[in-house]
Amino acid sequence: MSIIDEIKKSFKSGSALIKLIYINIAVFLAVKLIGTFITLLQLNTGFSFVSWFAVPADLNNLVYKPWTIFTYMFLHQDFLHILFNMLWLYWFGMIFLSYFDNKKLLSVYIVGGLAGAVLYILSFNIFPLFDQVLPMSYALGASASVIAIVIAISVYAPNHTINLLFFGPVQLKYIAAFSIVLDILSIASSNAGGHIAHLGGALFGYLYISQLRKGKNITKGFDRFMDKIFSLFKPQNKFKVTYKRPVSDYEYNKDKATKQKGIDEILDKIAKSGYDSLTKKEKEILFKNSK
Repeated sequence: MSIIDEIKKSFKSGSALIKLIYINIAVFLAVKLIGTFITLLQLNTGFSFVSWFAVPADLNNLVYKPWTIFTYMFLHQDFLHILFNMLWLYWFGMIFLSYFDNKKLLSVYIVGGLAGAVLYILSFNIFPLFDQVLPMSYALGASASVIAIVIAISVYAPNHTINLLFFGPVQLKYIAAFSIVLDILSIASSNAGGHIAHLGGALFGYLYISQLRKGKNITKGFDRFMDKIFSLFKPQNKFKVTYKRPVSDYEYNKDKATKQKGIDEILDKIAKSGYDSLTKKEKEILFKNSK
């Protein structure tokens, strides 16, 4: 089996976590390969993956690229960026799947990413601090989606303990608290948009679990939407289903009377000649109607 076949098999049989990691890596490699190809041939196409797939903060730009609130969460430019995001996604995704199913993981990843994009866009359009950088600001990366998973599982199982290099056993609640505090303190940095997006994902992760504990699944509508999308790619059932036309009361009563008449004739035959005088077909009819 070739490497390509092994990857296809792994993707097909893998969990939602594995699929998300593969998609992120595939997008990263595609961006890098196309960029290298354009550079080698010195093509001045003017095309930029960042400008077309990263989410802009400027509403005037966003209105022409609405798909970016979804695509940005799968787009990375730097190797270290995708490396750390995928490591966190794998570690905390595995913990998440030990408590929840694949559908919930996918919902938290995508809706958490959307929540991060919304808070990022709102913040840059509300606070005067970002007025000058608003027209050229954009966000990309899976960080908001990943932090949504981190916070969700940390709120659900706060005392779950993992072993960290140089630190030893640490409970999830401390990792979650440290992540949030670090993002809040980093808003004043050059990557303010990224840290605000993280906080949007974290807020969703917290709300998701707090509502789930009350018996409310706030991603229920999204889950139905995704089910419809996935159903488009499932093989169609080749069995043909036919439906009988509903009969009227008259037809039903007539059919019932005919069957009853036949049974009465069989019973009369038994009374006169005994059960052994019945034909095989008459015995089958009597047996079916005795159930």
